[in-house]
Amino acid sequence: MSRTTTRTAVSPLTTEDAELLLTAARAAAEAAGVAVSVTVLDAGGHLLAFRRDDRAVLISGETSTRKAYTALQLNAPTAALTEAVLPGGPFHSLPTALDRPLLFIAGGLPVHRDGHLIGAVGIGGGAPEQDHGFGEAALEALGRAGSAA
Repeated sequence: MSRTTTRTAVSPLTTEDAELLLTAARAAAEAAGVAVSVTVLDAGGHLLAFRRDDRAVLISGETSTRKAYTALQLNAPTAALTEAVLPGGPFHSLPTALDRPLLFIAGGLPVHRDGHLIGAVGIGGGAPEQDHGFGEAALEALGRAGSAA
């Protein structure tokens, strides 16, 4: 006797979703008076959206991208991983072990839809806890848009 498993397709992160994430993160940062860079990656780690504010420090573009990539690869907010890379931590050597370096500074968050990982957003330019908050604001905006659809 065979069992049939029904799978529900999960919509991937779209460019419209990416623009919403980018806009919401930038709006939160602007409200706080912080100039940032925002990166949005799809589930494969491919760039969907990027914006560096004119006043944002140049390195924020790189940090936002690495934060998003780290959150995507480990399916966890980078804020929750910072202690794992300290000496003696389980990921101590991970930041330098790969060809594409990971960045364990708060500001990268995975993006989920219906419990499935569909991408990530990374913010750089503010203090790490600020960047994390801007990312949370972006995810909240995406959630509100999804529940309105």
